[in-house]
Amino acid sequence: MKFTRTLTLLGSLALAPMVMAAPATPNDMLKQKIQSTLGLEVNIITASPVEGLYQAITNRGVLYITADGSKLLHGNIYDLNDQMNNLTEKALAGPRLDMLKEFESKMLVYKAKDEKHVVTVFTDITCGYCRKLHREMKDYNDLGITVRYLAYPRQGVPSPNADEMEAVWCAKDPHKAMDDAKAGKNISLAKCDADIAGQYNLGGAFGVNGTPAMVLEDGSMIPGYQPASALFDVLERRAVKQ
Repeated sequence: MKFTRTLTLLGSLALAPMVMAAPATPNDMLKQKIQSTLGLEVNIITASPVEGLYQAITNRGVLYITADGSKLLHGNIYDLNDQMNNLTEKALAGPRLDMLKEFESKMLVYKAKDEKHVVTVFTDITCGYCRKLHREMKDYNDLGITVRYLAYPRQGVPSPNADEMEAVWCAKDPHKAMDDAKAGKNISLAKCDADIAGQYNLGGAFGVNGTPAMVLEDGSMIPGYQPASALFDVLERRAVKQ
């Protein structure tokens, strides 16, 4: 009887579908290599414009890695046959837009009444040109440009700078707190689920290395301050091309 039960059990196991771990993909292996070797967080790995190279978007910008994971490159790829078109910047556009969606609930938005364009600005409350841009917010809004702020404390996270920016995001009236902070006024410290570190790391992944940095509607990024009229012209030209 015992032998019969054993055979029955073995038979049922043979008929059961075998569950095996899915084999690791090349992307998985390359992601692990970068994370274990460099200690970076890898958000996305895709094929690059150069055959044999993969493009990794990390929390500190874009890296290129060979298919076997043995060689690493850092920098931009340009197309000599297309007026030195920056292929790295072009490849980042789509992923940037996808990654921004996860942070829409964290943005401080200055919405234009007659909205024509939307830009996302990585900002710091101590940055001179960030303060200039903020003083001119009405000019942007009047031209139909909605401005969405994400935090990029230039001192990094953690830092007193990051704490001050968290206080802005967590204030009862964040827009007034931003006005005060960018006017050089003191604001009361406050804490909430603003994820300043996440916003800062997102900027790093996008290649932000200074503020302000503007992400446009097509996912391209303009470093530095742009007057409202100049920015509007850029947005209008790009809208025609799309």
